[in-house]
Amino acid sequence: MHRNIIQKKQSCCTYGTKHLLLASLAALVLLLPAGKTWAQGCIVAHSVGAVGGPQDQGGYLQKGHWQLSLDYRHQYSFRHFVGSTEQVYRTQGGTNVRNRINLFDGGLTYQITPRWSAFINVPVEFASRRANIPADSFGTSPTTTLNMDYGLSGLGDISLSGQVWVWNPKSNPRHNIQFGLGIQAPTGQDDIKNHLVMSPGTPAIDSTADYSIQSGIGVWGIPISWASFQTIGKSSQVYFNGSYLITPQETNGVPNTPPPGFPAPAPQNAKVSAADEYLMQLGVAYSFVRVKGLTSTFGLRQEGVPASDLIGGNEGFRRPGYSIALEPGVLYLFHGGNDLFTANIDRALYRNRIPSVPDMQLGGHGGDAAFADWLWLASFTHRF
Repeated sequence: MHRNIIQKKQSCCTYGTKHLLLASLAALVLLLPAGKTWAQGCIVAHSVGAVGGPQDQGGYLQKGHWQLSLDYRHQYSFRHFVGSTEQVYRTQGGTNVRNRINLFDGGLTYQITPRWSAFINVPVEFASRRANIPADSFGTSPTTTLNMDYGLSGLGDISLSGQVWVWNPKSNPRHNIQFGLGIQAPTGQDDIKNHLVMSPGTPAIDSTADYSIQSGIGVWGIPISWASFQTIGKSSQVYFNGSYLITPQETNGVPNTPPPGFPAPAPQNAKVSAADEYLMQLGVAYSFVRVKGLTSTFGLRQEGVPASDLIGGNEGFRRPGYSIALEPGVLYLFHGGNDLFTANIDRALYRNRIPSVPDMQLGGHGGDAAFADWLWLASFTHRF
């Protein structure tokens, strides 16, 4: 989720350039990290991304002004992959895990100077994880039929970031680069349990939900981000945005407890890993001169979890991997450039569940991960 959008008025800009700058920065508005961040399905799903640069939103946010952003992300992950190969039999046999994520982010930006701004992000998540696994579906596991149905909700991990434009916005209305650096606090829960009946006729048990739907990652993080745009002609713009969450701690200390009937994990996977996460977006934006305030965007989005972290150890259970998706969208600027609505529908092109460091230590590829076909994103921003 990104945030620095653009000065309301820029004397050196034509209307078309101003409008495009707004749409682009609007896209930037969605980029900085949101709570837990960025990938898909069993891997992770906790960030609303952005598209574009700053010109389509009415200009850079002015010094002393505020911007409120409300963002939404929805995804339904159900296709299992080992490497880049889909495990079609899981879906056909009804043994696939089904993750549903609904993530809401609230963000507030204050423009301290024309170049520097501060941003706070507060995520709230509603998630579920369901699976019906017959006995002996995976060799001799599980020992009995499992009917798993988890439902969680709660506050995510709150982050505070500082952001800076490389060049002075007043003299660079057609291109710029912004960098962000912050701190993410472990305000979300990472070990929520459900009171479940795992198999018909058996007593209910307290079972910790899978980490992919927990509202927090359980450790402190360092979110970094970049956002860049270059205007081409009067109505077009290219953008390249990205985010990366650094997690210095190796694990969050939560036991990696398998469902009943499955063997205990290897020592390397005994705890849940505190894994880094990333997001990158590359695309173009086009502002419709004849339709005031309307901009279309089209690009590629890659998000995922690496096998190795930038800082700290790599043991603990994680499902590393990534997805690449087409990302078409629209942005609509109204109320004199103070309000902006965006919507994106992403379609996955490629998904890959790569082996983790413990997987490679144990001499195998490791398990699979569930990915989504579609990703739905929407946002509303208001400047005052």
